[in-house]
Amino acid sequence: MRVFCASLATETNTFSPLRTDFSDFAQSFYAPPGEHPDTPTLCSAVFPALRRRAKDEGFTLIEGTATWAEPGGLVSAATWEHLRDEVLSQLKAALPVDAVVLGLHGAMIADGCVDCEGELIASARALTGPGAKIGVSFDPHSHLSAKRVENADIITVFKEFPHTDFVEAGEACVDLTLRAARGEIAPRISVFDVRMMDVLPTSIQPMRGFVDKIMSLEEQGDILSGSVIHGFMAGDSPDLGAKVVVITDNDAARGDQLARVLGMELFGFRGRTKPDFLPPAEALRRADASDRTPVVVADVWDNPGGGVAGDSTILLQEALNQNLGGVALGTIWDPMAVRLCFAAGEGAELDLRFGGKTSAHAGAPIDAKVTVTRLQRDAVQSFGTSVVPLGDCAVIRIGDLDIVLNTNRSQTFSPDLFTNLGIDIANKRIVIVKSTNHFHGAFAPVAGEILYAAVDGPYPNNPIHTDYTHLTRALWPRVDAPHAEECA
Repeated sequence: MRVFCASLATETNTFSPLRTDFSDFAQSFYAPPGEHPDTPTLCSAVFPALRRRAKDEGFTLIEGTATWAEPGGLVSAATWEHLRDEVLSQLKAALPVDAVVLGLHGAMIADGCVDCEGELIASARALTGPGAKIGVSFDPHSHLSAKRVENADIITVFKEFPHTDFVEAGEACVDLTLRAARGEIAPRISVFDVRMMDVLPTSIQPMRGFVDKIMSLEEQGDILSGSVIHGFMAGDSPDLGAKVVVITDNDAARGDQLARVLGMELFGFRGRTKPDFLPPAEALRRADASDRTPVVVADVWDNPGGGVAGDSTILLQEALNQNLGGVALGTIWDPMAVRLCFAAGEGAELDLRFGGKTSAHAGAPIDAKVTVTRLQRDAVQSFGTSVVPLGDCAVIRIGDLDIVLNTNRSQTFSPDLFTNLGIDIANKRIVIVKSTNHFHGAFAPVAGEILYAAVDGPYPNNPIHTDYTHLTRALWPRVDAPHAEECA
């Protein structure tokens, strides 16, 4: 048996002031064929899983490119076409193959291509023919098109938000694809369009119980796989919104029925799944008054993981206005400020302008006399078993506030973002992180309390008011009863 794998992934915020080109992929993660590390990345966990299976089972594994760009704005046409053609040429050279396994994100949109993953999967199908089995793994914050479903045999999606199970989702994709290629199963994919766009964290109810129910169905053997596409509200896609995916062993009718039942249950959760999002001033006042330290305050909308710059100063300015002490903030993306700090050196004091550079809606730059307390080349943080690059980083201090400046955009995943740079968050009263919910898994065990601050900025956080140009389907909350309109 011959199996080809590749990974091409990013998450596109089509409303972001940023743009994405090949340099963003090269900076974040780019592994040519055969050079994928032993550790997985968010969308390439299929690589180490396939290597283990190939070693144990003796099939031939042909590795293609694996690359990932930190979420950002529209991908340039030239970059998309180059990476697409790179992977497809590798697949063509590997033919004939019995299976193709692709680690994708699912929310990539390029200039001139609104469904990049659909085009890639359809092109792979055209090359391999109908006999090969194609398995794909997606992030739930993605757009599931008919083209993807029609051309794939297996679709697995991270179940958890925060995405603590990206390795398991990759392993499940590999296992089901190999079983299908060997004729052990005859997978049938059923999809139900929930017609809803909401924030669906699985760290709290009701989504916690809903995901547990799907996993129970898998464990009992009722289905081969069950997944939920949450949708990505910052992507202008015709397939925006939540969908339920059920894979059965040659029982499409059962899959269709179950996908609908689960989908309507999910629709019933609308408007009550996300945690309390507080105004920034209130979030910091509550954090300051709490005796359960450290209090972690999430800047949920200035999240580089959602494709924005991560250089908003609004929450930091509020902390300065309230004269808060014992605060750590990570991170503010500002490569030029980092460069100035490196030029000044550790221990230096300087007048520094930082943050607030990329958007009129992200606050003004901060002008302050700062002390450079730590400089680190090629800093990293962890996300589960994955290593996330932060680039060169500088820690600056204003009064009793420690602020991490970085050169590679990244949301905050783990406390080791701070500890790797000499900041002990156990000694802090308040820790401000730029992340919507991915921080939760690693910070919950060490946080006294977690609060969410909703700072309006460049991220389009209300689907009712977002100016989507490709969306034609009725979708809650833009429409109160989208399924009624569908029936009508």
